[in-house]
Amino acid sequence: MTLTIREATEADWPAIWPIVKATAAAGETYTYPRDLTEAVGKALWNPPSWVVLVAVDETGAVLGTAKYGPNQLGPGSHIANASFMVAPEARGQGVGRALGEAVIRGAAEAGYHAMQFNAVVAANHAAVSLWRSLGFEILATAPEAFDHPHEGLVGLHIMYRRL
Repeated sequence: MTLTIREATEADWPAIWPIVKATAAAGETYTYPRDLTEAVGKALWNPPSWVVLVAVDETGAVLGTAKYGPNQLGPGSHIANASFMVAPEARGQGVGRALGEAVIRGAAEAGYHAMQFNAVVAANHAAVSLWRSLGFEILATAPEAFDHPHEGLVGLHIMYRRL
C-alpha cells in the first residue's frame, strides 16, 4: 500500500469523522465520551493552532489522522503533544507508524523541543510498542486512570521523547 501523509483540509472532515467516531465509540484508547457528537469531535480534533494530518492511500481514501500542537500554553508551549487515530480496517498496516514519523518530523521542523503524550492507555499495547520503537519512553503511569470497556481500570502512561 502506498501512503501519502498530508495536512488535512476542511474537505477531509467527512472522511476523518467516521474514524474519530469509531475510535471514541470503542472506548479503548481515548478519554473521549463514547457517544461523542460530530460537533464536539470536530472541536476536539481541530483545536486552534494545531496541525491536523491525514494518511491517504493511492485511491485518496483517508486511512488515518493525526494532530500535533503545544502540550501546554505559555512557558510549556515548547513541548508538543500529538494524537493519532487509524481507521479500524487499516490497523496493522503501517498507517500509525507513518503518521507518527510525520508528526515527529513536523513538530521538530516547527521548533518544538520535545513531544509528550499525556494519556497513552497502558492496555493499548500496539500504541505503546509503536511509541517506544519511535524513541518515546514511559515517564510515569497513573494507575487505574482509564476505565477500559473490556479490561476494567488500567493505567495511563505519560510518554516523552526529545525531538
